[in-house]
Amino acid sequence: MALAFVFPGQGSQAVGMGEALASEFKVARDVFEEVDEALGQKLSHLMASGPAEELTLTENAQPAIMANSIATMRVLKAEFGVDVTAADYVAGHSLGEYSALCAAGSLSLSRTAILLKARGQAMQKAVAKGVGAMAALLGVTEEQAQAAVDKGSAKGVVTIANDNAPGQIVISGTLEAVEAALAAAKDDGARHAMMLDVSAPFHCPMMQPAAEAMAEALADATISAPVVPLVNNVSAEAVTDPEVIRAQLVDQVTGKVRWRESVDWMHGQGVDRFAEAGSKVLSNMLKRHIREAKGVPLIDRATLEAFAETLS
Repeated sequence: MALAFVFPGQGSQAVGMGEALASEFKVARDVFEEVDEALGQKLSHLMASGPAEELTLTENAQPAIMANSIATMRVLKAEFGVDVTAADYVAGHSLGEYSALCAAGSLSLSRTAILLKARGQAMQKAVAKGVGAMAALLGVTEEQAQAAVDKGSAKGVVTIANDNAPGQIVISGTLEAVEAALAAAKDDGARHAMMLDVSAPFHCPMMQPAAEAMAEALADATISAPVVPLVNNVSAEAVTDPEVIRAQLVDQVTGKVRWRESVDWMHGQGVDRFAEAGSKVLSNMLKRHIREAKGVPLIDRATLEAFAETLS
């Protein structure tokens, strides 16, 4: 039996996120204040009060989700005596990988916030609005998704962006190519295939300008070996070498998020509990993936306290 702490990606943001923790715990407020100071903006006010359309902007959502996850982890440690070393692995979905690295001591909180702000801005600028698109394919195998992508490629760039769970795949690329792949997936019997309301085509070759920007941003960032091995999106295996981590954070921008494989790898190492810091998105995915494993959302005092009690 083993434990992993996992950290959600974009799409898990919501107005009011972190508000319960901030109202009750100073250590959570301290996280939000440090992120505000690092970014030179009142991100905590945006998280608490919205508006939702501003919070959802990539450059705001990415550091906000991270701040909420780290606040959760710090409350867990300060109030309930459980820190990241209780786990065998950490892992994060896309931007969640930065949260995982911060939680595991590889990146400082301020540096993580600055990097994610830069990442969000770079990803937004990489492709003009309306040129790219993403779509979700449900009820398809990876082979069916790849076949749809192959057909869509006749119209432009399109690749598998996220392999989230069995039967849940996201594709990304130019609008025309994604629409063609979507139609092919429907013809091949996809249970559900729909365009996603996103501002850019993440995790595909069109993000190369953003990858180059992140290579520059990460070049002088201090990255330490994580105190708990990171299972990263690029390799879907555990890594601890700071230079490998640095390179893979760059590769991650254009590469596929291999979340299904990452979860499978951790489960193969004996992980049967996945504690999710600040959200329940990944926990819900797990229900459709490995039924004998348990997702544990850590969101408020009650969920943190109950989780800590299971470790005592």
